[in-house]
Amino acid sequence: MPAAPDPSSVRIDGPWAHRDVHANGIRLHVAETGEGPLVLLLHGFAGFWWSWRDQLTALGDAGFRAVAVDLRGYGDSDKPPRGYDAWTLAGDVAGLIKSLGEPKAHLVGHGWGGLLGWTVAALHPRVVQSLSTISAPHPLALRGQIRRTALRRAPRNQARAMGHLFSAQIPMVPERRITRDGAALVERRVRSWSGQYWSGLPGATQRYRTAMLVPGVAHSSHEYYRWAVRSQVRSDGRRFTEALGRTIEVPVLQLYGADDPCVLPRTRTASGPWIGGTNENHELPRVGHFPHEEAPAATNALLTSFVKG
Repeated sequence: MPAAPDPSSVRIDGPWAHRDVHANGIRLHVAETGEGPLVLLLHGFAGFWWSWRDQLTALGDAGFRAVAVDLRGYGDSDKPPRGYDAWTLAGDVAGLIKSLGEPKAHLVGHGWGGLLGWTVAALHPRVVQSLSTISAPHPLALRGQIRRTALRRAPRNQARAMGHLFSAQIPMVPERRITRDGAALVERRVRSWSGQYWSGLPGATQRYRTAMLVPGVAHSSHEYYRWAVRSQVRSDGRRFTEALGRTIEVPVLQLYGADDPCVLPRTRTASGPWIGGTNENHELPRVGHFPHEEAPAATNALLTSFVKG
């Protein structure tokens, strides 16, 4: 069998600088470019900091300090055995902002990173200047839509669209499945979740397959999903739901792909009850679950305009 990739293999060269930052008791790898107000970029499942390659350069050129992080358990960041609950993950992000020497940051998150962005804005509002989420409704909005549709037999409903969330609950089996055949399942998922017009798809999927094979990533990435489901019947999950119910007062930008099969149209408009400040909601045509990669020019224009405003 070929040797597993070294974690440092994710430190891809480019117009950015790589470094390690210690926050919340762990070491986090970041890629950074530009100077100015801090924009912190949080990737989603199966990705790593490189998901934001186009935004790093665009935001850096626009006068911002753009930082993309490998979240706990991903890429070249630490992969401890515990700490994949939303409380701790939000603490990682809040601690990272402070360790970067900034009092606040504009948070930008995709998928799981977007759900984490909502969480940080609720639990640590003092460190958040604005929140931009890509393919990520408020966690309570997503949970509500999943519960409402779980027993429906319609071929397209939010519970079915998030089937991978429930399949991740089996111990060890998902890790073996996703790393089999050189992490071929990563490519199949990314292809099925994206729109049909993403020209850079082959190169991106190869990067994500390699990153998933870094020792520890397959297990750590599934622990996010496991806590999200199992916490529903635990006391910490109930406390988390209460804390997450706080109104988000900072400006919010929500960006979705019109062809996203993971977050369905009704869910995309369900976050309003938790937003107390300004709210922009955009939907990009002919784009799937990865707007920042499928349509980087349009995404960069919206992000840059929003954080400048």
